[in-house]
Amino acid sequence: MVDDARLVVSELVGNVVHHVVPDDCLTRPGAARKIDVLVKAWPGWLFIGVADEDSTPPDLPAGEFVSPELAGDFAEAVLPDRGRGLLIVQRLADAVWWSPKGPGGKTVWCRFDLDGTT
Repeated sequence: MVDDARLVVSELVGNVVHHVVPDDCLTRPGAARKIDVLVKAWPGWLFIGVADEDSTPPDLPAGEFVSPELAGDFAEAVLPDRGRGLLIVQRLADAVWWSPKGPGGKTVWCRFDLDGTT
C-alpha cells in the first residue's frame, strides 16, 4: 500500500504542476503556486488529498474505458488521451472525489481501505 500511496501522491501533484491554472483571486503573475498534500488516517482508512488554487473541477474518469479482458496485450493502445493519471489513481485507491476549497481552489481526495474491504 505504501507504493500505491506514493504513486497516487505523485500523480495528483503532477496534475497540479502540469494542468492547474490558479484562480485570479489567488495568485499574481509570476507568483509561486501553492500545493498542499494532506494525509489523514482513521482506523481502517487512509485519506490523501492534494489541494490547489484552481477551482475548475478535475476530469475524473467515469469508469472503465474498456474491459481489461478485451484489451489484452493492447491495453496501452486503448488508454484515453487525457486523464490517465486520474485513471491510475482510481485504479489504486478505493474511492476518488474532489471538493471545492474557499475562497477558490479545490482538493482532490482519495481513500485507501486499510482492512482490505471496499
